[in-house]
Amino acid sequence: MTACAGGDATALAELYQETSANLFGLALRILRRRDWAEEALQDAYVKIWNHAADFSSQKGSAFGWMATIVRNRSLDLLRRGRWELPVGDETGRLERGGEAMDPLGEAIRGQEGEALQRCLGELEAQPREAILLAFWKGLSHPELAEQLQKPLGTIKSWVRRGLERLKGCLER
Repeated sequence: MTACAGGDATALAELYQETSANLFGLALRILRRRDWAEEALQDAYVKIWNHAADFSSQKGSAFGWMATIVRNRSLDLLRRGRWELPVGDETGRLERGGEAMDPLGEAIRGQEGEALQRCLGELEAQPREAILLAFWKGLSHPELAEQLQKPLGTIKSWVRRGLERLKGCLER
């Protein structure tokens, strides 16, 4: 990182070679679209190059700092309205997106995943959407309220009650 801060393009190329696959995976999990993840990753590396001197190893690891930049850039793209809900139909069936399954998608493959799928299907559409966006996209309650154009209290109720229903359903 120090060499990048000094303007060493070779150091940036090596850094990219070592970290880009993992950082691309992070962006892809958040954005669920390869083209948007590529855009987020490119923007993030430009920012990493321009702000390498701001990195402090005393505050954390270089990879953690870069992952935060990628995550924030990905979330910025989502906040601009560039997102697609990862729900395939009215019952809440989750679709495989991109080349790799996300953690929720991986969970859905087993027996527990079948139960989760069934329980998600039992939720009403709007609370299910709020829960999926919160846990899949990492949106906060205020971000959900803005994205779904609903009052904050409504969003909090949907998420809380939806999670209670999921828990009860999964315990059956």
